[in-house]
Amino acid sequence: MRAAKRKVIVEAPRSSLLKRLDASRNFWLIMGAGVDNAAVYDAALKRRQGMIGASGPMALVKNFKVFRIALFACIGGVLYGYNQGMFSGLLAMPAFKSHMGEYDPFDPAADQTKKGWLTAILELGAWIGTLMSGFIAETISRKYGVLVAVSVFVLGVVVQATAQTTGHNGILAGRFVTGMGVGSLAAIVPIYNSEVAPPEVRGALVALQQLAITFGILISFWIDYGTNYIGGTTLGKQKDAAWLVPICLQLFPAAVFFWNDFQCVDFNLLLPFSPRWLVHHDRETEARNVLANLRGLTVDHELVELEFLEIKAQSQFEKRTVAEHFPHLREPTAWNIFKLQFVAIKSLFQTKAMFRRVVVATVTMFFQQWTGINAVLYYAPSIFMSLGLSDNTTSLLATGVVGILLFVFTIPAVLWIDRVGRKPVLAVGAIGMATCHIIISVIIAKDADRWASETAAGWAAVAFVWIFVINFGYSWGPCAWIIIAEIWPLAHDLMVSRLGRRRTGRIISIVVGQVTPELLNKAGYGTYILFGLLTYLGAGFIWFFVPETKRLTLEEMDVIFGSEGTAQADFERMEEINREIGLTAMLMGLNGRDSKHDGGSEKKSKEEEAGHIN
Repeated sequence: MRAAKRKVIVEAPRSSLLKRLDASRNFWLIMGAGVDNAAVYDAALKRRQGMIGASGPMALVKNFKVFRIALFACIGGVLYGYNQGMFSGLLAMPAFKSHMGEYDPFDPAADQTKKGWLTAILELGAWIGTLMSGFIAETISRKYGVLVAVSVFVLGVVVQATAQTTGHNGILAGRFVTGMGVGSLAAIVPIYNSEVAPPEVRGALVALQQLAITFGILISFWIDYGTNYIGGTTLGKQKDAAWLVPICLQLFPAAVFFWNDFQCVDFNLLLPFSPRWLVHHDRETEARNVLANLRGLTVDHELVELEFLEIKAQSQFEKRTVAEHFPHLREPTAWNIFKLQFVAIKSLFQTKAMFRRVVVATVTMFFQQWTGINAVLYYAPSIFMSLGLSDNTTSLLATGVVGILLFVFTIPAVLWIDRVGRKPVLAVGAIGMATCHIIISVIIAKDADRWASETAAGWAAVAFVWIFVINFGYSWGPCAWIIIAEIWPLAHDLMVSRLGRRRTGRIISIVVGQVTPELLNKAGYGTYILFGLLTYLGAGFIWFFVPETKRLTLEEMDVIFGSEGTAQADFERMEEINREIGLTAMLMGLNGRDSKHDGGSEKKSKEEEAGHIN
């Protein structure tokens, strides 16, 4: 997700055609081969933008078919977010605790290590699902990859629903399998949406995945709040349905997904193949037809032809890059695709410049996970109860507010991140979160033993948890993903996409989910000091070691990381491909047509002016 003009929204990659046009233009300027050729690409870029129209809400209306497909695919994001948030409420329900034994003890002073596994096991499954997602999506297609992931997810939910008799073993096994499903969905769906969407709405449609996740978290918190009343809110009165209903409700969107698919006469209408995947697997005629159908145009329309050629150029670029770096894996067999995602890791550590990029990406993800956001999402009711909200119902209500704030304050990042920049947003957000942690720790240190008489102090601590969530929502939630997505050269960006940018975060998330209950139990206010100090360090790391990537060209990114020439080599390869497949000739033809049209308009205007004078 990186381009010469740096238009990035959340995890949304910019149009690969616009990226290629900018790259080709920069190539001619770098080589000094003539301003005329650069002018050709500038004119073609303007014509392309003129044909596709402006971005914004009206562009979504114009491309409603693609918008509907993207919404349908984002069911996976809702499921993942729902899974993250739903379990925090279950851990606080007396009826659920009665089946978990030492894995969710009633005594808050008891060992909490096993409780951490009930939460962390989901992230472990998601890590494995992410690990396999690139291979699955590339071999059987993004479409069938989504279907496989949803099937795995459903199996995990069914296993969890047996926990009445199987106890903690059913929850552990079910959440592990469910995690594999939602992990795959979280990796495949953004790729799928970016590949079916037209450039003018691509950013918005890929950003839907991030909003879908926060929406899933939001509704899970409030569903937990409602079902907590089933039978009563105390042990002995509360029914098992209080926790079984939130678990089983996950089957509803999955059922809608399958029902719509199999009720549809043409399966491709609701979830078509990705045109890019079709081209990459030499199914070009089918790719043209799918592309024309998605855009609502004829197969021979120049916009369809232009987009088809840019997809083909991107596919050829990827194949040649793999052939150059890994010649023994150039044949696109299933086994080679599987090995490629692991072998490519080596290339990230072979030069100092690439290693610097790896450090920026991995350390940024480290600090994102150690802000404490997963501790809040996974254990919010328990955290609020430890802050003096002894009533389980009140703590669930406070948790519902967390979901609303997280969802609402993710939206500003979508709208303004390219105007403000990455570093200021991340730095300010980190300082805000860290300060909230320190204030909460001070309140707990002073009043932990007297919440009953110091209710105002308890609510003040709760308010600072909410402010913490606000600061995360507009900053480290979406912006950390932007940073780690846009710092790679084009050739390595393809490999990094195969590796899965989320894997580092998942590993750290497993650790955080595992240790948080024990930290809250043993360290008390020290837990918030730890999160606060690490988040302050994160602010310092961003400010002093991470470059501002807003509006940087690929060449400028290379200079910053000390790998001058990498972008130029990519441009040369891309320019060669453009000439071979006819994209360069088509762009020059469009430019000539525009020049002729502009000349004719100018001549007509002069004739009308002369006639008016006479």
